[in-house]
Amino acid sequence: MTSKQSPASSAASPSLSKLDQFFLITERGSNVKRETIAGLTTFLAMVYSVIVVPNMLGAAGFDPGAVFIATCLIAAFGSLLMGLWANMPMAIGCAISLTAFTAFSMVLGQQISIPVTLGAIFLMGLVFTFVSVTGLRQWILTNLPKGIAHGTSIGIGLFLLLIATNSVALIVANDSGLPVKLGDIHSLPVLATIIGLAATIGLERRGVPGGILLVIVVLSLFGLAFDPNVQYQGLFAWPNLLSEGSLIGQMDIMGALNPVVLPIVLALVMTAIFDATGTIRAVAGQAELLDKKDNIVGGGKALTSDSVSSIFAGAVGGSPAAVYIESAAGTAAGGKTGLTATIVGVLFLLMMFLAPLSYLVPAYATAPALMYVGLLMLSNVTKLNFDDKVDAMAGLTCAVFIILSCNIVTGIMLGFVTLVVGRLCSGEWRQLKPGVVAITLGLVVFYMGGWAI
Repeated sequence: MTSKQSPASSAASPSLSKLDQFFLITERGSNVKRETIAGLTTFLAMVYSVIVVPNMLGAAGFDPGAVFIATCLIAAFGSLLMGLWANMPMAIGCAISLTAFTAFSMVLGQQISIPVTLGAIFLMGLVFTFVSVTGLRQWILTNLPKGIAHGTSIGIGLFLLLIATNSVALIVANDSGLPVKLGDIHSLPVLATIIGLAATIGLERRGVPGGILLVIVVLSLFGLAFDPNVQYQGLFAWPNLLSEGSLIGQMDIMGALNPVVLPIVLALVMTAIFDATGTIRAVAGQAELLDKKDNIVGGGKALTSDSVSSIFAGAVGGSPAAVYIESAAGTAAGGKTGLTATIVGVLFLLMMFLAPLSYLVPAYATAPALMYVGLLMLSNVTKLNFDDKVDAMAGLTCAVFIILSCNIVTGIMLGFVTLVVGRLCSGEWRQLKPGVVAITLGLVVFYMGGWAI
């Protein structure tokens, strides 16, 4: 025990003792340097959101400049709340999947006005927070079978691999036959990603401090030197919080209470409950922040932080918030405390003033980190208990369908259905908890009713 804590103890100087005590850095076997590197790693892995989210919402008529500011504010608020209040190494930002639903389904598809859409997001945040503070989300976690819990982590790892490889066109859509195929193996982003992944694995194997971050920085500098698509576009840009297109405080809550809109609010809440909850548990497991009963250490505050962030998102004009899967890049780099998330939050505040710098981190700089984390999360397959075949196979079903459907909630739903039906058919129905059956029925009704996103 002493040997594990000695690095943290040596790194925590007297001047940092209050910081150490506040974040429980030494107690969790970390140190300030490691937490700082983890925070930088997570930030660089998710900074793409300040480009992607404004582009997606901009296509639906939102002012891209206003959305950029909102995206930074939401990530800063959520990550600081997660870090300073929940003391967890998880960063929060605008959920990409829910951003796509907001832009292409709500606004463009169903022609819901932008103020009413923001009102719906605000209401979703309120309901989501109610579900969190009343303990329903914790109840879901408590009733999450071990096989499905580990399967969710495996599926998210596979999902990360797909997201990362697709972002650099290493794996692309197939025109015919199978759904996907290998991209152009000769392209610079693909080659850089493959070499970056190999370098990350090698540096981590050697125990090089900040190896993941080092690869991100080196590939970014490489891109600046040799990739014409990576260009220095300046350093400073003054944010205009009161621009004509600003959406701060523009939400229409009364409009969102329309019976036509309320089912959409329910769909957002249900998706967020299982998507974000599954992600939080997976990242907590990656950071070794699960207790002996596989519950998240201090999970109540962590589960509430992202729901409160969605309330804030509706108020400032952004899309629903959630814990980012990319947080696992920071936990892989050693992050174990809220200092990691706090650093992410501060960097997103600075990002409002340093917007041009976001273009200096190409996708192939962060893709190796996400792929490495995805590979690490696949190790959860060793935690499946194959002596209990129904539980193990339900977990694998969950994992496989997360990646095949590109939807975490879909994988979890099919995992639960497999578990319940499998128990019944195997004659092991006595092993089914009432809570597991209730969650399964709720998910089936949610999908069969056509409310799933």
